[in-house]
Amino acid sequence: MATKANSNAHPTIIKVDPFIPAHEQKGIHNRWHPDIPPFATVKPGEVFKVECVDWTGAQIGNNDNSDDVRDVDLHSVHNLSGPVAVEGAEPGDCLVVDILDVTPFEKMPWGYTGIFELNNGGGLFAKEFQSRACKAIWDFEGIYATSRHIPGVRFAGVSHPGLIGTAPSTELLAQWNKREGELIADHPGAVPAVAFPPDPQGAYLGQDVSDEIREKFAREGARTIPGREHGGNCDIKNLSKGSRCYFPVFVKGANLSVGDLHFSQGDMSFCGAIEMAGIITFKCSIIKNGIEKFALKQPIFLPSPIDPLYSAKLVFEGISVDYHGDGKQYNMDATVAYKQAALNAIAYLQKVSREQAYLLLSAAPIESHVGAVVDSPNACVTLALPLGIFDHDILPKPDGLEKHNFGQCAIRSDGIL
Repeated sequence: MATKANSNAHPTIIKVDPFIPAHEQKGIHNRWHPDIPPFATVKPGEVFKVECVDWTGAQIGNNDNSDDVRDVDLHSVHNLSGPVAVEGAEPGDCLVVDILDVTPFEKMPWGYTGIFELNNGGGLFAKEFQSRACKAIWDFEGIYATSRHIPGVRFAGVSHPGLIGTAPSTELLAQWNKREGELIADHPGAVPAVAFPPDPQGAYLGQDVSDEIREKFAREGARTIPGREHGGNCDIKNLSKGSRCYFPVFVKGANLSVGDLHFSQGDMSFCGAIEMAGIITFKCSIIKNGIEKFALKQPIFLPSPIDPLYSAKLVFEGISVDYHGDGKQYNMDATVAYKQAALNAIAYLQKVSREQAYLLLSAAPIESHVGAVVDSPNACVTLALPLGIFDHDILPKPDGLEKHNFGQCAIRSDGIL
């Protein structure tokens, strides 16, 4: 059960148990709302630790089928630790957050990557693949990850928080709900959904608050699924040990929350990184009137100097033509171009299964770049796959790729793919 820790040199101000469901623990919430009181308060310059459950709140297990991914309750995500107030922070300031370390729990040295069902989570290729639940379990050994579900690969992780942000003001929350509600209204019945409105089902606030605040939180609280002006679910893989983040402050104390820790992830995640529970170490400071000084509309990030060194890469290109689908030409659409680059890589890697390739490209330290957005009608996007993560040669050869038996990832117990 989550508790507040006693003060020490580097206090753990929020403690959780990664094996206990999030909705049974204190110091966790899964919606954004300005009325959530701080669970803990720190002074500027103080080093402190925060423990986090995985984003689903212990719904996914270390096993060899994907029924838990198929049945995951997405009404209750993401589970965040916090909020943490920083003394002296006021609306209009900039909260400077130094990420000093991100580690998995010693008692939980594993994580997972999942492909979610088309009608329950989806993903980048949910429609193209008519997604069925699959997953890979990854074992951690120091900085390296391997998987029994995707054999033949081993790579260094860059552990980071997928989700971190400050609390919105009442006015900002109302803006989010209004504009996202209008988007939903413009796309009725979209699968996957284009956005997610406030939803009392699954809303959880692990603090002792009044019934009025709890009801307001559940009724108005913004879902944590997208990133927004305050930060949120941006999945930036280089926000690892040694990073510095500059967040706009919208409420007194800033009220920082964090969760959705990743052991590793590529530049763009398809269906989830290597999700994990773990511990993140912070130090915070304040720049007064920082929003005005820096014209701060969204956070600014100084990435970590730590990055795996994979010099040799196989690069796949995509343009704004859906040649893996109906062949339609799009105008300067970088999302379409990125999908084509990724589908090119998945097709190339199908000496393993499509699902294994999909999972691998979500978890491994791939690099993605927008090559050009000036030459109409085609944006050009590249995806670079590090050769050093494989224990076998994947370069093109006159005789094609050497065949290996890579087994399969964890699938549903009913065998449906």
